[in-house]
Amino acid sequence: MLFLLVAPVTWSADGWPQLTRDNNGRWASSYPAAVPGAETVPPPTGTDNLTSLSHEWEWNHNPDTTKFRLGPGGLVLDTATVTDDLFAARNTLTRRVLGPRSAAVFEFDLRRMKDGDRAGAALFRDTTAYIGVHKTGADLNIVCVHGLNLTTSGWTTQSKGAVVASGPAADAAADAVWLRITVDVTPAFGLAPQRQAAFAYSLDGRNWTTIGRPFTMINDWRYFTGFRYAAFNFATKALGGSVTLRRFSMELV
Repeated sequence: MLFLLVAPVTWSADGWPQLTRDNNGRWASSYPAAVPGAETVPPPTGTDNLTSLSHEWEWNHNPDTTKFRLGPGGLVLDTATVTDDLFAARNTLTRRVLGPRSAAVFEFDLRRMKDGDRAGAALFRDTTAYIGVHKTGADLNIVCVHGLNLTTSGWTTQSKGAVVASGPAADAAADAVWLRITVDVTPAFGLAPQRQAAFAYSLDGRNWTTIGRPFTMINDWRYFTGFRYAAFNFATKALGGSVTLRRFSMELV
């Protein structure tokens, strides 16, 4: 295990840096803050109404800025890509998973989805799973998809995933559906525990139903960015549809 300690440095008469030590010539047990102040860093937990994008958010690809809009109702994500591959879809918006255990809730308005569109919330990295809504004709189908994988040489798509569970059809006229991802990323140095994630949906924002089997997470160092929560919307047939991410919340559990 690696520990990091920061100590102040002064400059000798001949211009060489020298470590500040205690009266016994050793590292001190504590040092004053380098830049004292009353400022605090707000926690990453809580609810984001997405009227702006804070620094906690990052796009998975360089975004198509003509295909999203921020406003009082949240973040509108137009379909920016026609593909059946989430890894190739543009304008996937991500946020770092918070450990050791956290849950993220995405509130979507799906009324402007088009036939063939796919939208939802993913646990995103080179091995990915998601809970989402696939629109087929006039039907909105809640699904859990596992098995989206990239190769470790070249980072090309190896598998586009498969539906492992289906929920009820969502009401195409309803103004919201809630999707939740719960993860356990508790560190376990030198061990190989099963770190798992679970997916759930709600049609009223209060009552939750788990969907699909637990998703086993990996900690392979080669994809160093790790897991991220992600909101996505892409078309498999034609552009023109959109969803609104009205709220995102993340809490420790």
